[in-house]
Amino acid sequence: MSSGTINRNQLFWASCLALLVTSLSFGIRAGILNRLGVEFHLNAAQLGTIAATAFWGFPLAVIIGGMIVDSIGMKRLLVLAFIFHLAGILLTVFANGFWSLFISTLLIGIANGTVEAACNPLVASLFPDNKTTKLNHFHLWFPGGIFIGTLLVFLLDKVGVSWQVQVGLMLIPTLIYGYLFSKLTFPVTERVAAGISTGEMYKSLLNPLFLFMILCMFGTAITELFTGQWIDVLLRNVTDNAILILTVTTGVMVIGRGLAEPVVHRLSPQGVLLISAILSAAGLYLLGHSSGNMIFFGALVFGMGVCYFWPTMIGFVAENLPKTGAVGLNLMGGAGMFAVSVYMMFMGGFYDRKLISKLPEGASLKEYADAAPGTEMANALTAAKTAAGPEIINATLTIPIILTIAFAGLYIYMRGRKKPELLKAVNA
Repeated sequence: MSSGTINRNQLFWASCLALLVTSLSFGIRAGILNRLGVEFHLNAAQLGTIAATAFWGFPLAVIIGGMIVDSIGMKRLLVLAFIFHLAGILLTVFANGFWSLFISTLLIGIANGTVEAACNPLVASLFPDNKTTKLNHFHLWFPGGIFIGTLLVFLLDKVGVSWQVQVGLMLIPTLIYGYLFSKLTFPVTERVAAGISTGEMYKSLLNPLFLFMILCMFGTAITELFTGQWIDVLLRNVTDNAILILTVTTGVMVIGRGLAEPVVHRLSPQGVLLISAILSAAGLYLLGHSSGNMIFFGALVFGMGVCYFWPTMIGFVAENLPKTGAVGLNLMGGAGMFAVSVYMMFMGGFYDRKLISKLPEGASLKEYADAAPGTEMANALTAAKTAAGPEIINATLTIPIILTIAFAGLYIYMRGRKKPELLKAVNA
């Protein structure tokens, strides 16, 4: 395939649009999660399971996609993503209870993972000499879509637009990216272009540095995505505008990723990860120990912290472990989402248990949840939620503290390590 037929900029912008759909699904679902709970009589554990479904649909798709992308090509993989997005969005709009929400969220999760499975190696192939920066620019559209999604939910709620219409709005960018990808010519992945064998790629996955980065990805993904997806549930009773905390956080992330080039080049990927972990811990501490407008300052600090986590983790692997290929990049994303799904399901049940512990002995959470507003039972549940939400955030604070120690070690290790040359065949 002649490289002259490949329109690098159009492919990059179509990739950004596909990621926008992925992130809109996160932002809109985070905004309507409470309402789904009320409308379909779902408890926190059920809501946690539904939200978690997107997170384990994602690793399923991103890992399988990473294994087959070299053989079937990135274009075919993105056509599959389009079909899954379309089906998932439509099924969500016409959902009538737990199982339809569960299946539709799973389909959207599979679509989201398939987008990342194709687009991470695509961006690395299109910009082999500037991977971490361009991956940050690409992943700008993840917080960008959450920012747009949460703002849409907030504004459309004010004017009484139904959640079904809000979800249906995702069809517009979905149809556009599906059309664009169907028309464009794609390159082969970087690993294929460089002539690295499949066996060598899989052998590279056993590199101790790669295994260390997988473990760290568990923590960075949980810190960013669990907090973002559950913020409205956890802090709704602490502030009247809990969903705007997510809007502030993601707004900071959009700006930060847009300015990634000077930051990454000045500090190095591992330096960026260390500072990110410190700021994430400080931000979570402020979110869990503040009230009123101080919560928004905590959201600002937290946004600065998690801003570079995901794309810089993937960029680090692309730059320092290039032989791991598309599978290496996608295992990182899959590991992160898998960790979030497990953590989210565990924390849903943990949150319910926290609420029960703050209610009178022998209380039924369902009875309290069904109590009429203003009654003694409803007020008791509100007080329990106000206390329990920050406790969940404080429990999660342990993760970025551990990451700070891990990334300090990585920073020291990388100072004495020579960076590998870019895959020569790609730049030839």
